[in-house]
Amino acid sequence: MISPSAAPSAIARATVLLACLLAWQARAQSGAAPMASNLDLLTRARESAAPAALASPVITATPTKVTVAVPDDIETLKAKAAHHEVQGLLNLGASLTERAQPDFEAAAIAFRQALNSPAARPADVKTALLGLAHMHRKHGDLTKAAAIYERFLADYPADDLAPDALLELGRTLRDMGAYKLAIARFYNVINSTLKVDGNDFDRYQVLAKTAQFEIAETHFAAGEYDEAAKYYTKFRLLDVAPADRARAHFKSADALRREGNLEGAVASLRAFIEQWPDDENVPEARYLLAVSLRDLKRPHEAFAVALELLKAEKAKPNVGPKRLLHWQLVTGNQLANEYFDSGDIVSAHTIYATLLELSPEISWRLPITYQLGLCYERLGIMDRARSSFQSVIDLAGPKPAKQVKELVEMASWRLEHIAWRDRVSQQITAFFDSTTGKQAAIPANTVKAASTP
Repeated sequence: MISPSAAPSAIARATVLLACLLAWQARAQSGAAPMASNLDLLTRARESAAPAALASPVITATPTKVTVAVPDDIETLKAKAAHHEVQGLLNLGASLTERAQPDFEAAAIAFRQALNSPAARPADVKTALLGLAHMHRKHGDLTKAAAIYERFLADYPADDLAPDALLELGRTLRDMGAYKLAIARFYNVINSTLKVDGNDFDRYQVLAKTAQFEIAETHFAAGEYDEAAKYYTKFRLLDVAPADRARAHFKSADALRREGNLEGAVASLRAFIEQWPDDENVPEARYLLAVSLRDLKRPHEAFAVALELLKAEKAKPNVGPKRLLHWQLVTGNQLANEYFDSGDIVSAHTIYATLLELSPEISWRLPITYQLGLCYERLGIMDRARSSFQSVIDLAGPKPAKQVKELVEMASWRLEHIAWRDRVSQQITAFFDSTTGKQAAIPANTVKAASTP
């Protein structure tokens, strides 16, 4: 087929050939002299051709073929778009699960749509299953989470992510209280990682070490503290990060204390505090050390440890101020109250006074100020006792908040009680205060007033 752009040139060439043929025939019939040269003939033929044909360029190359998109390319684009949609659903589900205020219902819908999409690839299905299981576990639907992990392991037993799924399944079973099953899954993690080599060797080694720590955690959760302490100690011997080794050290000491081995716990807690002074668990370790010493009937050592905690620096790099303040309050209140109840008022007063300096918050200072008032009252320092109780009333204001209203009422009652005791003391003194040894006259209205606290 001749392209439209080449038509004028083709007509010109046909005209030249036809003219040559007719000329040769005429010469042959008439016996005329030979025809002029081919070049002259071609020239005259071109001159007689249409101007359009002469003006058009001669095309000798084959015309370029225009390529039109075929249906296969359209299907490829559709498949890519569908896969991007699946990826978007997976990312959405993970984002909804991990944000500050999770939307678990919407996350479940996103994961299930990705799971059921015809465009989901095998890797997408695995991601959707693990994401859905994690979402249920975080939401507290432990039974559903465990079922999905079990499904993943049944469908992909030899997958690279199988050890991760086993680890999460073990944690889920532990949270459900199925401690033996959980420990079995953690051992499965260790066994599966022993067969792995190659580029993922380091990752699987981390999983194996994590599984060993989780075994210790599971024994601890089950109340098997002796076994837990042994596994924590074994974990500390592994090549693990310093933070993980410190945590195992702290948990082993706590396990010893819970098992009843107070001497062992005291030694382990002291070693932990000395070896890891900046660890986040140091405040709690000091609390456990103090109560262990108290239980061992070593009150002076317990008192010293409590003061160390109360005077601890607030700017520790790994200890949040709220965490430190929490254990300071727990330790101080518990020990100070016990000292007060046992009659060691001086020690109780020292701890309360130290607690008072930890925070300017009214909600913090009011109860401690009240306890200081009780200490002063028990010690017989009535001026300081009255001042403390009055401070509680003044700090609360004329319209005290609901949570401190009862405390203000108790402070008011203590003030009235102190005033009553003062009146009674004065009346007794006046009753026996006589230079002649005779009973002093007491007004009747004073006696009546003294009879009411």
